[in-house]
Amino acid sequence: MTITTRIEAWELAAPFTITGYTFHHSDVLFVEVLAQGKRGIGEGAGVYYLNDTVERGKAQIEALAATLRQAQGDTGAPSREELIELLPAGGARNAVDCALWDLESKLQNRPAWQIAGLSEPRPVLTTYTVSADEPQIMADRARKFDKARAIKLKLTGSDDDAERVRAVRAARPDVWLGVDGNQGFDRGSLEALLPVLVDANVQLLEQPFPRDRDADLNGLGSPIPVAADESAQDLDDVERLAGCVDVINIKLDKCGGLTRGFAMAARARELGLETMVGCMIGTSVSVAPGLLLGQVCKIVDLDAPIHLKHDRAPSVVYDDAGCVFTPPDVWGPSPSN
Repeated sequence: MTITTRIEAWELAAPFTITGYTFHHSDVLFVEVLAQGKRGIGEGAGVYYLNDTVERGKAQIEALAATLRQAQGDTGAPSREELIELLPAGGARNAVDCALWDLESKLQNRPAWQIAGLSEPRPVLTTYTVSADEPQIMADRARKFDKARAIKLKLTGSDDDAERVRAVRAARPDVWLGVDGNQGFDRGSLEALLPVLVDANVQLLEQPFPRDRDADLNGLGSPIPVAADESAQDLDDVERLAGCVDVINIKLDKCGGLTRGFAMAARARELGLETMVGCMIGTSVSVAPGLLLGQVCKIVDLDAPIHLKHDRAPSVVYDDAGCVFTPPDVWGPSPSN
């Protein structure tokens, strides 16, 4: 068994702005796991605000290459459970974990959804994300997402947010609408904006406060469901956030792979929390595993490839009903492949 890695830079179709950051390209870590004549692939982007860079992830995998080769599971590769002990949560473990799922699918000649114990996947409705900008520019971008039936707006906690929400709602009165603060608000700025969000029929309020200020949600009484993103990194955070938020946004780059993502979703359901699957900006190879998790989540936010100038081929498909699905030749193939 061998594990190889490479860093790739994917150009964005347009700059992508959130609170405190503007992205012009997406760096990803591409991983191949080879065993018994089969090849599994995975991709991780890491967690930018935790300094979980692709360079750091590549070094983590290379430092553990010998150990990974010795941790032989049934596939001739380390098991996905062993991997959780060998690498920390983050982009590197995500890439290797997803490559192991893909490898297992090919070695067993079973699709990944069967290995996960799921029914055959269906296309799922996904949000299309509009990055923060001038209100009219955001409205124009929302109109251009003509396939979208669900749209999420990036807000920043600034005075422009109310106009941003109003402009997009006027441009797209037909869509499910959510907003993402990316930690940009304080209690006062959010309370001032909440009436605007209610008037615009916003259905989700994601991570308004900094990840170390979850207590500021206490007593807020938001009429809109609140989702934790940056505050919900891994499995331990799910229990901590119960009673504080309504929705847990699971990202494979945060928790370190699909294996851990399923565990987070199961624990959230036990605690009465809704689940959402999101993603960092990457290619279809990062989105396809997330789409398996999306089969058991209420909200799916897996639009990363639409923000790239070019995607990998083959790729996931975004249809005219606002849904996304994975053809069998992208990742975790069907038995015929």
